Amino acid sequence: MFRNLKNRFNQIRERYRHGNNPEWGVFHLASTDRALGRIVARGLRIGTVVDVGASNGSWSAACMRHLPDSEYLLLEAQRCHENKLVEFCKKHPNSKYILAAAGNEDGQCFFDDGDPFGGLAANESTAGCKTELPMVRLDTVMGRENLKGPYLLKLDTHGFELQIIHGSEEMLRQTELAIIEAYIFRLNDKAMLSHELCAEMDKRGFQLIDFSEPMWRSKDMALWQWDLFFVKKTNPVFQSNSYA
Repeated sequence: MFRNLKNRFNQIRERYRHGNNPEWGVFHLASTDRALGRIVARGLRIGTVVDVGASNGSWSAACMRHLPDSEYLLLEAQRCHENKLVEFCKKHPNSKYILAAAGNEDGQCFFDDGDPFGGLAANESTAGCKTELPMVRLDTVMGRENLKGPYLLKLDTHGFELQIIHGSEEMLRQTELAIIEAYIFRLNDKAMLSHELCAEMDKRGFQLIDFSEPMWRSKDMALWQWDLFFVKKTNPVFQSNSYA
């Protein structure tokens, strides 16, 4: 019996690995594009979209389909994406970029730059985080760049979320929507789990309203990560607690 169960699990895992599975379909159906569309349809006024972990600008490009009149500030730590960011900002005059990591201090951080579309920042040098890069507080950037609110704040930062939150307390007070990549497993000793992130956002007056792009890891099909959407507790959507 146990051998049959193991064989069945391996078959499912192979289906998942090659994309022929319901979970992969859920990832695409529960897209960020659809989640943004739902929230914007309920009424959302955003002065500036702050895209942290912008990589090549693809996330901001998707967001612009729903918020074309907002300003966009893209922050990316890895210089390998700069050419794409330059192209993006030339194509979209309502955007600009900064090459820096976001964090809890203005100064320097140490970065694991082994993966162009991954990466992790740390306040101290570690075995993985060795490359020294500039780091900025979002509150500092908000004042220096004269960013107009209200804000949409997006974080794709692989375990450095709490430090960024600590450096953006004033920005969060003027934020209407925060979209944060969250995890089921602890990526490092400073990283938050999904429920801990929800608790931190709750302290700052936010409530979970949606999610997108859940991912299951291929080796055992455990839920790995998802993007969580937070709005202010005062958002009109919470005035009704009925399903219909």
